[in-house]
Amino acid sequence: MKDNNLEIVYDVKGLNLWYGDNQALKDINMKIEKNKITAIIGPSGCGKSTFIKTLNRMIENVDGVKTSGEILFHGDDIFTNKLKVEELRTRVGMVFQKPNPFPKSIYENVVYGPKIHGIKDKKLLMQITEESLKGAALWDEVKDRLNENAYSLSGGQQQRLCIARSMAVNPEVILMDEPTSALDPVATMKIEELMEDLRKDYTVVIVTHNMQQAARISDKTAFFLSGELIEFDNTDKIFGTPRDQRTEDYITGRFG
Repeated sequence: MKDNNLEIVYDVKGLNLWYGDNQALKDINMKIEKNKITAIIGPSGCGKSTFIKTLNRMIENVDGVKTSGEILFHGDDIFTNKLKVEELRTRVGMVFQKPNPFPKSIYENVVYGPKIHGIKDKKLLMQITEESLKGAALWDEVKDRLNENAYSLSGGQQQRLCIARSMAVNPEVILMDEPTSALDPVATMKIEELMEDLRKDYTVVIVTHNMQQAARISDKTAFFLSGELIEFDNTDKIFGTPRDQRTEDYITGRFG
């Protein structure tokens, strides 16, 4: 879908979501552009993580969730049968707050997805492993340790391994839910540098509680509050000249 020469990957229209009787998202309308980093900010409990987990339908793993509205992914509503969940989650990867490598070798972590998709050729699997680990800026650190357990890696390395694992099935979009909140400043900086590189080949959506991080790395920023999308614009505008007083109050630390 094109919109003023920008390619729109996601077009969210009137999205509402409930956990049982509790409404967590209220009439969200938002367009996410290709090869951009979109940051989602807002205080705890505002709906950030809930929103990002709707983009690949992972939220449906929670009991009692109901939705209304549309999420168009390249023009197809993800809630209809036209787009199967398995295909959606292959095209839209997810990286979580805490690194969650499998209790397997570094190599087996990376090739897990390709193997599920039927790739058996060892040479091709090794090529995918090298390309994915290079893409996640981890290859030089682990190329001689591929048979070691992933748990032997540091927290920051484990998170980059999880990013490599999501890249191994060649997604279009990588969703990141607070990917650096469990990491130290040095590891955080490496992940941020990596995200800058990922933008060339992927569309990245990141939930972050760290406003400085959003300001540093993102092209667009969305501010959520109490389940509502208060403001969504270019990052420099959100942090420099926000239109809504609530946005200004949040980014200047008056609440949150």
